[in-house]
Amino acid sequence: MLENSIIDMQSLTEPRAEAILEIVDILFTILVAGPLVIIYWKATWVLVDIYIYPEDSLLSAACSAAFGIMFGLTLCALQAPLNKILTPDLGRIKYFFFSRLYTIFAGVVNVTACRGVWNLHEIFIQDTVGVLISTIVATLCIGLMRSLRNLDSAPLSLTVDSDEDYFESPTFYRTSSRETALYILDCVFSVTVVGSLVVFVWRGSWALLDIFLYPDDQVKSFWTSLVVGYAIVVVTFATQVPMRWAVGKLQGAPRLLVADLYHLVSFLATVNVWRAVWGLMDVYFFPDTPKLSNWCSHIISLSLLILLNCSNSILVRGVYIDAEEPAGDCVVFPCHYLRLFFHKERIKKRQKGSLTAAPTSATKKIEEASVPLQTPEEKV
Repeated sequence: MLENSIIDMQSLTEPRAEAILEIVDILFTILVAGPLVIIYWKATWVLVDIYIYPEDSLLSAACSAAFGIMFGLTLCALQAPLNKILTPDLGRIKYFFFSRLYTIFAGVVNVTACRGVWNLHEIFIQDTVGVLISTIVATLCIGLMRSLRNLDSAPLSLTVDSDEDYFESPTFYRTSSRETALYILDCVFSVTVVGSLVVFVWRGSWALLDIFLYPDDQVKSFWTSLVVGYAIVVVTFATQVPMRWAVGKLQGAPRLLVADLYHLVSFLATVNVWRAVWGLMDVYFFPDTPKLSNWCSHIISLSLLILLNCSNSILVRGVYIDAEEPAGDCVVFPCHYLRLFFHKERIKKRQKGSLTAAPTSATKKIEEASVPLQTPEEKV
């Protein structure tokens, strides 16, 4: 009876604990990890502006794009060897050092690649009509490739620094690294084509907000973006359960369409929050000393993300396909933090329990086998 009551209590408390952990994870992603990721990107981006040919915007953008895309392709192509070579078997300290060094380098590569493509797009397409057309065309192209979910970012997603597949970067066609020629072409397409289209959509949406949202009052514009962005973030998370149910019930094209619309709404929230945090940092955080401001922002945000074990959140890598997960999981945003920690702890406890139970059962079997068989006379 006591065991049954304990099991009943656990079955009642576990869903409640899971719900509480989910809320905490969402709040952590929205209010802590998300802003830190944005601050890191803003600081690193501006530092590249300051140090890489600041007097020649075209040359600076071209060098930035070349550096970022070249090393982005290299990291994408080498992900399989990195996953095999850099493992916890090296030793926890060595693995931690080299894996975080990879994150630091890959973060700079990601920022410079996006900055280069962004600035080139900005240099050659400046009028409102051109920005609008390029944004619509890029969005349609990404939609046709079923890659709209790649527009999403912090504060709607979080990547924990897990030892498993730390260096993994999924490619568009999911080719194997053993197919060398096809794999390299897949990496090139994923990094250059899909990545550039994502940047075009981001830059166009950001520019349209600059044009239409209080263009004569930047501070008011940034605060409005912050309120609008976080309001949509709240609505997005609040509607995740019914959206998950609806997508799980649908099949085929309707399922894909609903999931894509949901991702577009979440992207609208994301770009508003990024623009707001980025702009408000320029306005309020040492605006007269950009080097001091951005170096402090870069070091503090990166250090905190490493200490919080979610530094990989700064990386934009891999191509994910819309609605590829089963049922309604395709509209669930990856913001598992404490839930992953407690899940791993439960697995460890179960493994320890099975290990301690195994010797006990084995001992009983040995004791039973060691008892001599009694003859009928001994039994009497």
